[in-house]
Amino acid sequence: MKWETVIGLEVHAELSTKSKIFCACTTAYGGEPNTHVCPVCSGMPGTLPTLNRAVVEYAMRVGLALGCTITKHCRFDRKNYFYPDLPKAYQVSQFHSPIGRNGRLGIEVDGQARDIGISEIHMEEDSGKLIHDRGGTYMDFNRCGVPLLEIVSRPDFRNAAEVIAYLEKLRETLMYLDVCDCKMQEGSLRADVNISVRPAGGEMGVRTEMKNINSFKAIRRAIEHETMRQIQVLESGGQVAQETRRWDDGMGRSFAMRSKENAPDYRYFPEPDLPPIHVDDAWLDRIKRTMPEPAWQKRERYVGVYGLSEYDASVLTTHRNISRQFESLAEHSGEPVESARLVTGEIMRLMNGANIQPENLNLDIGKFSTLVSLVVGGRINRGAYKETAEAVFTHNLDPENYIAENGLAMLDSGEAIAGAVDAVLAGNAKAAAEYRAGKTKVFGFLMGQVMEKLGGAGNPDTAKKSLAAKLDEFHG
Repeated sequence: MKWETVIGLEVHAELSTKSKIFCACTTAYGGEPNTHVCPVCSGMPGTLPTLNRAVVEYAMRVGLALGCTITKHCRFDRKNYFYPDLPKAYQVSQFHSPIGRNGRLGIEVDGQARDIGISEIHMEEDSGKLIHDRGGTYMDFNRCGVPLLEIVSRPDFRNAAEVIAYLEKLRETLMYLDVCDCKMQEGSLRADVNISVRPAGGEMGVRTEMKNINSFKAIRRAIEHETMRQIQVLESGGQVAQETRRWDDGMGRSFAMRSKENAPDYRYFPEPDLPPIHVDDAWLDRIKRTMPEPAWQKRERYVGVYGLSEYDASVLTTHRNISRQFESLAEHSGEPVESARLVTGEIMRLMNGANIQPENLNLDIGKFSTLVSLVVGGRINRGAYKETAEAVFTHNLDPENYIAENGLAMLDSGEAIAGAVDAVLAGNAKAAAEYRAGKTKVFGFLMGQVMEKLGGAGNPDTAKKSLAAKLDEFHG
């Protein structure tokens, strides 16, 4: 029998507001346990929440970017369940009236483009964290009340490749909207994966859910494993249980946690301590006018306005901070093509070597702009350019001083270059004779010898012309 996998995603994105959704506590990552808490987010009796306006505006940005209809009158609901990391024994979320509905996100897999439907996006508060250590379980409420946006897809995925393409596109969208840092290693972007299998074209099967998977690699492995597990259960005559499962990436398998809850189990009802949210046309129009430029639009501008290749434009937009650094360098130097070459080449190589994450890249734009001008102006060759770029990146040195102190300025003296060419030809008579005999490949060898004789500082174009002229002259 041919089986078909049906997958839906619930993506939780921590919004990068400075304070929590219903109180003034910081959302900063880390900190000693239970130091980023107050009576409101720790669920003390008698406290009242106050909605953070920025959370609503971030949610509206995301909704508009994903093509959702923004709900003009929405409100919060209480999602009731007991778990030790939820001090109030309920989570303030949105069920009956989410902020956005009926969106879509386009993906491309193996050259095939398709849309993934988004049923809704809603705002909610995060729960705390359980720490299992020294034979006990400890509760850290620092994360309680951190604002989340839950983005719920329709069950439109059929394999792991489509899921990863969607998550990459969604991560890019959130980063460029500047609403989430998307650091999966810190839990600011995580996904619940709902999976079922069915006979191809048949009725929907029973789904399982794997919660809070926080890496693309783990998500791919979890989908592939759970798909095979369900198929094996069905082919052996069993029934798939509707349940929540925990994915253990180290072991490469999932474990049953509890039976899967349905909406009635949570006893949703309107949050009595928060008034409804009214989004008027003026507010929505202001959000539309101030939407940041999306990555796909940047790519088009880089190709159309800056004259970059599609490949370079794609590399430069892999992270919002990379594109920001590139644009500053291109504007300051007035040389967008050379700036792109520097960032996609030497800068990224040096970042990898130093294990610097894209979000932490902070170039000295003035110094690198000077370096770009030096190579474009023909004052240094590519070898000196590469060496100086590393000195500026690693030690923040002044490029002009470094070039002067290390004798890297490009030698363009016709007399000096001609002397080097004569010396090389005199010392490599056999190679010169081979060139005269038609073995033109030795030209590269001779050229390398000339540049070495010039200490790597010679103008390669001038040296190349001089060497060719001398060989032709000698040949005559």
